[in-house]
Amino acid sequence: MYIPYGKQSISEEDIQAVVDVLRSDYITTGPKVEEFEKKVADYVGAKYAVAIANGTAALHGACFAVGIKEGDEVITTPITFAASANCALYCGAKPVFADINPDTYNIDVCDLERKITDKTKAIVAVDYTGQPCELDEIRKVAEKYNLTVIEDGAHALGADYRGKKVGSISHMTTFSFHPVKHITTGEGGMITTDDESLYKRLLLFRSHGITRDNAMMTRNEGDWYYQQLALGYNYRITDIQCALGISQMNRLDAFIERRRKLVSRYNSAFKNVKGVKIPYMQEGCNSSWHLYVIQVEDRKDVFCKLRSAGIGVNVHYIPVYKHPYYEKNGYDKVVCTNAEEFYKHIISLPLYPDLTEEMQDYVIDKVIQFAGR
Repeated sequence: MYIPYGKQSISEEDIQAVVDVLRSDYITTGPKVEEFEKKVADYVGAKYAVAIANGTAALHGACFAVGIKEGDEVITTPITFAASANCALYCGAKPVFADINPDTYNIDVCDLERKITDKTKAIVAVDYTGQPCELDEIRKVAEKYNLTVIEDGAHALGADYRGKKVGSISHMTTFSFHPVKHITTGEGGMITTDDESLYKRLLLFRSHGITRDNAMMTRNEGDWYYQQLALGYNYRITDIQCALGISQMNRLDAFIERRRKLVSRYNSAFKNVKGVKIPYMQEGCNSSWHLYVIQVEDRKDVFCKLRSAGIGVNVHYIPVYKHPYYEKNGYDKVVCTNAEEFYKHIISLPLYPDLTEEMQDYVIDKVIQFAGR
């Protein structure tokens, strides 16, 4: 038996939705794209949504929409997938790393403010594991310094922050639909916003910078006419993917409910186990639990033993600035003390809707056996 840390859940309805599109007239840039966008926008409570090739493209698009360029700085957390920082590099800007809050594991608002300079253009706030950042406090800092908040909600579709859904709070929020996320389109992403000007920039970005919108063009020579207004990319998503995403959205709340139930079982099992530290539950938030991350004393030993027992544990994440690419490009002296201490101890345990309680009990028994003391 092998138990992965994350896995998609595909139903017969999902399969039929994809088959229906394959038999239709449109398999890309057709009606399912707009339908998927509307479904996600309505769910999170945003005015606009732009479906895109993947979560990294969503972050890149958000930086493009803001106008981030060479010489600018973008502040983010080191405890994230590299894309949260790479998106600034794609635009020629410099990522700057603020340390994490040792309780929530999200970006520390005080350190974030300390890192702001006159070059800072935006904040990429990552909702690590599905727990929202201190979004109100981050927004206040952003307003104080006239910055844009790009919320990386790749882990947090369906999460609540002080009564609002993630995706309706920040200037822009990006999502990922990779197979291990809350819903999947295979690969795919989304950006939500309430700002019409950002929305129009995102549409240009996704499709070569080209538009047929008469209100945006400098002239119109006929119904066939279009113009390239910016240097965009081919980051479009297919109707095939969006049909799967629409079908998956119908089960999103059930997926999240199942994840929360599994987390509750983990918490109950580990709360009195010496040697295992369970995640902190932030008041006023309801995490959507993309990941369940524990801390143990000897991470390497426990990790190897769990893998040997057929449990596909993982580590999320290596601090971004510790990657060789970053070290050789001027980040070798960066130190975020809390992030580095956190990284030494973390293990992500299996968490996905189709994880059975029997499988979870096996994981729990092995964690207590290998990490308890």
